[in-house]
Amino acid sequence: MKTTNNTVLITGGSAGIGFEIARLLTERGDHVIITGRDAKRLENAAAKLRNVTPIVFDVTDGQSVDSLVARVKKDFPTLNVLINNAGHALLYSMEDDSQAFEKAADEIHTNYISIIRLTEKLLPILKTQKESAIVNVTSIVAFAPTIALAGYSATKAALHSYTQTLRLALASTPVKVFELMPPLVNTDFSQAIGGAAGIPPSQVAQDLVNAFDNDTYEIHVGATADIYALSRKSPAEALVAMNSRG
Repeated sequence: MKTTNNTVLITGGSAGIGFEIARLLTERGDHVIITGRDAKRLENAAAKLRNVTPIVFDVTDGQSVDSLVARVKKDFPTLNVLINNAGHALLYSMEDDSQAFEKAADEIHTNYISIIRLTEKLLPILKTQKESAIVNVTSIVAFAPTIALAGYSATKAALHSYTQTLRLALASTPVKVFELMPPLVNTDFSQAIGGAAGIPPSQVAQDLVNAFDNDTYEIHVGATADIYALSRKSPAEALVAMNSRG
């Protein structure tokens, strides 16, 4: 997959992993569209980048999706990379949280269903390009869930499964399907679960660019590689390892 002269859309691109991917890709010559729900934070992020277009967007809202797709068709017809990075994680107990269902529904809608909708609506544009890509950002918890983020873990496992089948479905098209699988990353998003101990988001971004260069479709960043190997050997041991990390 080429890594220069692309037109890239990154959802959740105003901070964390999405911002670092945008920064790295714009430095390599891509035009990047970053989206987010917070207009001020999006504006501040765009001011730190070059060759970027910020668009206020909520991936969970159908009207917002239709508006974004219409603008892409009009203003960015050369779009050839979609990076589904926006996500939502909630800490709750399945044992005694009276809102566990509502919280899980929120996560599944944001982290899974909404990604399928946006991908479906942008696929006709991506398929017209000579070379294009979809990147779904999942997580280490796709291989072994953590009790602290039970709902989030389930959504990332679902997205992992969807990504695998999407790759098969698009095998005869110009669209390559990548899956970026970070471990704990030090971002604002992850502070409530000990994110300060995580790897820098710039490492995740660099691993994605390296994967583009080498057509590595499943990208096991950092400790994800260890959990993946352990899950192949013993899913039970991988589960224990994920839930005993301090």
